[in-house]
Amino acid sequence: MTNQKNRIRHTPEFKAETLKLAEKVGVAEAARQLSLYESQIYAWRKSSNKNTETSQREQELAAQVAKLKRQLAEQAEELEIVKKATYFAKNLK
Repeated sequence: MTNQKNRIRHTPEFKAETLKLAEKVGVAEAARQLSLYESQIYAWRKSSNKNTETSQREQELAAQVAKLKRQLAEQAEELEIVKKATYFAKNLK
C-alpha cells in the first residue's frame, strides 16, 4: 500500500493571485489563508521573477534585431545607389 498524496496542480491564475495576496499581507499570512506552504509561494515568486526577466531580455533582443534589420536594409539601399552611380559614371566616359 502506498502513502502518496495526490499532487494538486494550481493554475497560473491561482498562482498570480496568490503572489498578489502575498505582497499585500505577507507570504506567511497568504500561505496560512490559502492552506499552502510558504515554500510554494516563494518558489512561485522566484519562477515568476525569472520569467519576467527572460521576457524583458527577449524584448530587448527583439528590439535590437529590428534595429539591425533596418540598418541592413538601409545599407543595402545605399549600396544599390552606389552601384547605379558607378554604372552611369562608366557609361558617361
